[in-house]
Amino acid sequence: MSYRCEICGKAPSFGKNVTFSHKRNSRRWLPNVQRVRVRDGSNTRRARVCTSCIRAGKVEKA
Repeated sequence: MSYRCEICGKAPSFGKNVTFSHKRNSRRWLPNVQRVRVRDGSNTRRARVCTSCIRAGKVEKA
């Protein structure tokens, strides 16, 4: 599954888990991407959109 928002382009960010003993493991933070029905002109289609774009009103839900 693509973890990228089709509106703003938000994608996973990368970093490290650091334990108490300072061992480091790679990890990634995934954006909260939902599949929603979006009104695209006079048509409707499904799009993967992050929740911050949905809350900001950048997408008109169908």
